[in-house]
Amino acid sequence: MTDESTISGHRAAAGIGPGRLVLVVGPSGAGKDTLIGLARAACADDGTIVFPRRVVTREPSSFEDNEQVSLEAFAQAQAQGEFAVHWEAHSHCYALRRAIDDQIGAGRAVVANVSRTVVEAMRRTYLDVVVVSITAPPEVLGQRLAARARRSDGQIADRLRRAVDDAAAAPDVTIMNVENAEDHALELLRAIRGA
Repeated sequence: MTDESTISGHRAAAGIGPGRLVLVVGPSGAGKDTLIGLARAACADDGTIVFPRRVVTREPSSFEDNEQVSLEAFAQAQAQGEFAVHWEAHSHCYALRRAIDDQIGAGRAVVANVSRTVVEAMRRTYLDVVVVSITAPPEVLGQRLAARARRSDGQIADRLRRAVDDAAAAPDVTIMNVENAEDHALELLRAIRGA
């Protein structure tokens, strides 16, 4: 594994569509998974919107709906070309399975929590990409990270300092998630539905 994010290059020229890819990005502690969970619940009966599980190599969390695998299993799946995209962050590996390509090809909206480092490559690979940044003030982020007390988070200060200086990762929508999560989930739903 390297520190790079990767999307299979042979698919980039194809421009996968016609469905929409909604990339949810933002700092640790911003509440991305909380808002995604609320949006998923609101879309439970809508087969046109899909929320794929990320593949991760860190310990499971009650705050997230991920597929937890060992580093060895992740490396094997990566070598076998099972991932549409993969990346590393904070010494852990993350990926989305290739099934998202089929969902997008079928015209569905796919909503996924990803690293900002993959946004540029995903904008080149998929025809309709919307980037939603969920954020909060640094003091709120710090409080949330401390409250969840997940060992795999490492040093909170390191997570708060992380930044990605990349114009391609610029969001189309920004949600300041500081008050009522249900209200902010509605903002996310509007972005998902293109409203």
